[in-house]
Amino acid sequence: MDLDALREAASGIRTTLDAMATKKVSDIDASKDAFGHDELASAVVDFCDRWDIGVSHLASDGAEVSDRLNHCVKSYEKTEQHIQVSAQGILQSSSGTDPGAS
Repeated sequence: MDLDALREAASGIRTTLDAMATKKVSDIDASKDAFGHDELASAVVDFCDRWDIGVSHLASDGAEVSDRLNHCVKSYEKTEQHIQVSAQGILQSSSGTDPGAS
C-alpha cells in the first residue's frame, strides 16, 4: 500500500474543500432588478439555491472521504508497527542456531 499516495489524496481533498469554502454560490447571486426580467431572476435564484445544496453535499461527502483515507493510513501504520515489533520479538527469542544445519 502506498501510504504517501493516500495521505496526498486526503490532503488534496481538504485543499479543494478549503478553496470551495472561499467562494460561495451566493457571491454570484444578484438582486432581481439586476436581471431586468422576473422569470430570469427567479431561474437564477432557483439555480443558485440548488447549486448551494449540491455544493454542501459535495463538501460533506468530500470531508468524509478525506477522513476515511486518513483513518486507513493510521490503520496501515499501526499494523506495520505491530508486524515490526512481532518480527523483532521472534528474532530476539530465537536461539541463534540454524535448526537445518544439523
